[in-house]
Amino acid sequence: MDSATISEPRPATSGGAEAPPRLRVESVTKQYPGCLANDDVSLSVEGGEILALLGENGAGKSTLVKVMYGLVAPDAGTIFIDGREVAITSPAEARAAGIGIVFQHFSLFESLTVAENISLGLDNAADRRDLGRRIREIGARYGMALDPGRHVADLSVGERQQVEIVRCLLQDPAILIFDEPTSVLTPQAIEGLFDTLRRLRAEGRAVVFISHKLEEIRALCDRATVLRGGRVVGTVEVAATSVNDLARMMIGRDMPAFGSDHAGKPAGEALAVRNLSLSPADPHGTALDDLTLVARGGEILGIAGIAGNGQEELLAVLSGERPVADPGAVLLNGRQVGRLGPGARRRLGLGFVPGERLGRGAVPPMSLSENGFLTAHWRLPLARRGIISPRRRAAFADRVIDEFRVATRSRATAAQALSGGNLQRFIVGREILAGPSALIVAYPTWGVDVAAVAAIHAALVALRDAGAAVVVMSEDLDELLALSDRMAVLCRGRLSAPMRVRDCTPERLGLLMSGATPLETADAA
Repeated sequence: MDSATISEPRPATSGGAEAPPRLRVESVTKQYPGCLANDDVSLSVEGGEILALLGENGAGKSTLVKVMYGLVAPDAGTIFIDGREVAITSPAEARAAGIGIVFQHFSLFESLTVAENISLGLDNAADRRDLGRRIREIGARYGMALDPGRHVADLSVGERQQVEIVRCLLQDPAILIFDEPTSVLTPQAIEGLFDTLRRLRAEGRAVVFISHKLEEIRALCDRATVLRGGRVVGTVEVAATSVNDLARMMIGRDMPAFGSDHAGKPAGEALAVRNLSLSPADPHGTALDDLTLVARGGEILGIAGIAGNGQEELLAVLSGERPVADPGAVLLNGRQVGRLGPGARRRLGLGFVPGERLGRGAVPPMSLSENGFLTAHWRLPLARRGIISPRRRAAFADRVIDEFRVATRSRATAAQALSGGNLQRFIVGREILAGPSALIVAYPTWGVDVAAVAAIHAALVALRDAGAAVVVMSEDLDELLALSDRMAVLCRGRLSAPMRVRDCTPERLGLLMSGATPLETADAA
């Protein structure tokens, strides 16, 4: 990369006088046991600027954001706002200093209205006066048409994010931090969010934007500060820096290849759901409506959809976590498995990577060796007559760690000690090395850095090429378009007929996902 693209923070000027950056973080250091999360980190963001904060999982981004928002106390370092040193020891102090944050995971109560949810996040009683009118005014000002009286359960994911943004803006922050804000949005909702961020920039606010999607950084941001191993690698002008250069700064080498060649060679039916209708177990869940799905060996079938449209219900049916009354409603390699649980289905050749890594994909305090055994023993001879073989269990864990390049001290490391990307590598590797004939993967690279994305994609393609059926459920259209051979859309509990990837565009899929274009369902055989 041309070193000329490295830049110092640009001074804002007013009347010819140099103004300090809106936010400056200087020499922040944070040490955890066995991990130097932030190592003398400094960055700044000007008013009227969108600064990207980039880095792999474990690079130190989350710790730095928590320091800026008062959730973590640094061991050393100083924060300046408009040139004035501030001490931030709590989120309330951060908000009082003019810092607002929109987290990746929403904190909303579905049974409450928009206004009630926003009210819960306001610090002062005075801020709650005439709240409905203020919500409408701020929404209109930033292109977000929110009805204060609607219940959150009735909102789309994009609208729920707008609730979080409006709650933040009601406190008039000068500095806004957005943590992975596009991970669950349709292309149309992403463009709406970008319009809002550009309006905030035009008003002179400072925006810190965290994302793993480098094309989004190129489309939106002015500068990018890159962290690697807890240290700042550099700050660059985004317009003068390619995606490959940004990736090279993040991971220290050339950007790995992504996705699939879409050259799957579909064979016979491996996993199928036939005309399934099912009421949700959760009162706020989504009913499955006459749903038919067929995944064939030797192909990757992508399922797109906005969260809350039946994904959790479908995953529970496919994995066996929710058996159904009709055994023939779910077929695995021609066998009726509708009434079988997860273990019995794994024994017959099913693999499953849940969306929630810690808690469902892995038991947090258990070692990698123990977590590997939990699901692999159904398919592999890791125990005999009920007695676990420590040698075989250890060998299997070591094989997963080695083949999937899991960064860990040893197989004895607890799952909760790994970064999100490394834990996801381990879980995906565990399922693949068990030799499934059909693998279900939910949100395989959510919040995962570019190196881990490439490794996981390559592993899924290799499994497909070995003849297995792979079903990938994701809200990331770029990922699905890069990886899938065929795609279907899940909306309001109904699944569209599968489409060849070459016939799909993000715009068409986004309309289907939002319900703006009716789904055409069909027997997916």
